[in-house]
Amino acid sequence: MDLNRCIQETIENFDINVINFDLNEAVEDEEQTIIEVVDENEVHEENQPLMQAQAKLNKEGQLEIVQHVLVHNHPLTRPQWNHFHRSERAMTGIKGQVIEAMQESGLRPMESFNYMSNEARVEDAIGHTVKDHMNYCYKLKLKAIEGGDSQVVCDKLQETYFEDPNFFFRVRLDSYGRVCNLFWRDSMMLEDYKIYGDVTVFDTTYRTNRYNLICAPFVGNNHWKNTMFACSFIGDETTNSFVGLFETFKKAMGGKCHVSLFIDQDAAMLAAIPKVFPNTRHRLCLWHLIQNVVTRFGVLKSDDTFKAAFMKCLSGCITEAQFEVCWDSMTTKYKLKNNSWFKRLYSLKHKWSTALSKDFSCAGILSSQRSESTNHAVGFKANKKTNLTEFYNIFQKTVKTWRRNEDFYEFNNIKSIPTSSYPMSVLLKHDAEIYTHTLFRDFEEEFNLAIGSQTKLLFINGDKMVYQVYLEGRDGTTQAVTYDPINQTIQCPCKNFEESGCLCFHSLRILHMHSIETIPEQYISFRWTKMAKDKVWEIMEAEQRMKGTLNNFTPWRLHMIRKYYSLILKSHKFKQARKVLEESFTKDSSAIDEIISAMKSTDNHYENTTCVKENSEPTSSSVVQVLDPARAKTKGSQSNKRILGSYDYMKKGKRRKHREFGAKTPNINNKYML
Repeated sequence: MDLNRCIQETIENFDINVINFDLNEAVEDEEQTIIEVVDENEVHEENQPLMQAQAKLNKEGQLEIVQHVLVHNHPLTRPQWNHFHRSERAMTGIKGQVIEAMQESGLRPMESFNYMSNEARVEDAIGHTVKDHMNYCYKLKLKAIEGGDSQVVCDKLQETYFEDPNFFFRVRLDSYGRVCNLFWRDSMMLEDYKIYGDVTVFDTTYRTNRYNLICAPFVGNNHWKNTMFACSFIGDETTNSFVGLFETFKKAMGGKCHVSLFIDQDAAMLAAIPKVFPNTRHRLCLWHLIQNVVTRFGVLKSDDTFKAAFMKCLSGCITEAQFEVCWDSMTTKYKLKNNSWFKRLYSLKHKWSTALSKDFSCAGILSSQRSESTNHAVGFKANKKTNLTEFYNIFQKTVKTWRRNEDFYEFNNIKSIPTSSYPMSVLLKHDAEIYTHTLFRDFEEEFNLAIGSQTKLLFINGDKMVYQVYLEGRDGTTQAVTYDPINQTIQCPCKNFEESGCLCFHSLRILHMHSIETIPEQYISFRWTKMAKDKVWEIMEAEQRMKGTLNNFTPWRLHMIRKYYSLILKSHKFKQARKVLEESFTKDSSAIDEIISAMKSTDNHYENTTCVKENSEPTSSSVVQVLDPARAKTKGSQSNKRILGSYDYMKKGKRRKHREFGAKTPNINNKYML
C-alpha cells in the first residue's frame, strides 16, 4: 500500500493541516501518534493552537483520530459535496488557458462555465466552482488592463499600426493627460470607404462604456450590408468636438468627402458639418425622427391615420408639391401648425423629406427600414460598464464578423447567378450577371412592376420620345418618362436612379418595350456590382503572397485538435489509458520546448516576437503615459442611450488645452500636435 498516498487522501478528506509527521517512525510503531492537526482559524498571536487532535495509523493502513475536542468537531462532508473543498478545487494552467481562450472568443463567464460543465458531463468534475470561475474571469479582465485601461488601448493601436502600414489613429489628451477623444480606422476600412463612402451614417446614440464617452462609429452600406469606415469616442457633443472629429475623419480618408451624410437630430452636429464638409448633403436619419415623434407625442403614436400621414410626409411623396399638400393636411387635421417641434422640423424639411432630396444619392438609406437596420447594427455588445479595452476587443470582433459574412456573400455572388420566379428575359439575365444577388432581387421587383405597368406615347420631340408610364388602379405612380433611343438615355421625374443608383420600373418599362437587351452602361452603378471590390481582393491576395500567409497552419492545427480530442474521448474512462496519455504529453511537451529553445538561439527570426519597423521612431505609447478618461458624474440610473432629438441639450463649458498623438501621415513621426 502507498502510505503517502493513503495519508494524503485521508488528510484531504478530513480537511486538516499536518504539523508533525514521521513516516519512518510510523512504520516501526504502528500505534504511535504520527499526525497532529490544528484549526488554522483559531490560533493565538503566539501561534499556540486552541484545538489539537491526534491520529494514529492502524494495521489496515488507515488513520484513526484518537484525541480531539468535541466542541471543535463538525459532521463529515457528504460525498456529493466533496468537490467544494479547497483541496478539490484548483485553477490549473491548462484550465486557465481554456477559459482565457473562450473569453477572448466572446463567450461570457457563465457561458464558458456551462460549456466546461457540458464537456465534463457533470459540474462537480470540472475541478472548480462557479464562484472560482467568475473570480478567475474577473482576474483576467483586470490583467488585461493592468497597465491602465486607456494605455492598453493606445498600445494596441500602436501595435496595429506597425502591422498595418495604412492603419490610422488619433488619441487626444486633456491637460491632465487623460484621454478625451479617440479615433481609428484600418486599411480595409479605407478601401471600403473609397468604394462605398458616397453615403455614410454617423451615429452618436449609444453610450457603450463606463466613462460615458460618446461612441460615434462611421458606417456605410455595402449591398445592403453594413460596413465599418471608422470608430471614435468623443467626450462631449459640442460643435467644436464634432468639427475636430470630422476633420480627423477627413484626414484619415485622404480628403475624400461623402455625397450624403446621415446623422441624428443634434444641433451641434448640424452646425459642425458645413464647416468640414461644405459640399456634403447632410440628412437626418428617418429612424431617429420616427422615435422622436413616438417619445414626444405619445398620444398620437396609437393613431394609425396619423402614423400613415407622417410616414407619407417622410418618404411617400415624390414631388415637393405633393409633400406640401400632405404636410399641410396633417398639421391642420391634428392641430400641429403652432407646435414648436413640428415648426422646427418643417424648417429642416430638405434634410429628411425624400421628395426634396431626389437629386442626391443616398444608396437607399432614406428608407426607414434601412436606417433602423444600420442604427441597430452598430450598437455592439457593450454597455455602460464596459471599459475601453473590452470595447476595442468587442469592436474588432464585430468588424471581423461583418467581414466574414461579406466574404461568404462575395463567394456566393461569384460562384452562382441568381434565378428568377419570372421568365428570364435578356434584360433580367444581364442584371443577374452584373449585380449581386441582393440587388438582383430589388431589380426583379422593379422589373415585375414594369411588366405590369401601362404606357402611352405622349409626344416626340426630335430624337426624344416622352411616354406616360403608370400602374393601373394605383394613384401616384404616373410619370412622364423621356427616352433617347440614339444615345440610350432615359429620364424619369421620380429620380430613383439619382437617389439610389437603381433604375425605376418606369424606366425599365420603356427599355423593355424598346427591346433593349442590356442595361445602358451609364445606368450601371459600380458600387452595386459584383466587381465593386475586385481590385481590393487582388491587392489583398498580393500582400498575402508577399507575407507568405496563404500557406498558414490553421488546417494542420484543426487536424491535430481533432486527433487529440478523439484520443482523449477514447481514453478518459480508463485510468491506465489516461496515465499513458498524460506521460506522453509531458514527454512530448519537453521535447518540443527543447526544439523551440534551440531554434530561438540559432534563428534570428524568433528573436523578437514583436513586429517593429526598421528605422522607426519611438512609439507614442512608449513616450506618453496615457490616463483613463474622467468618469462621468451622473445622478440616478444611467441609460446606454442618450436622449434623442437633443436640440435643447447642447453642452457648453470651458475648453482646456489638448494635445494629440497618433500614427499615419501627415503625423508620421508620432509627434504631439498641440
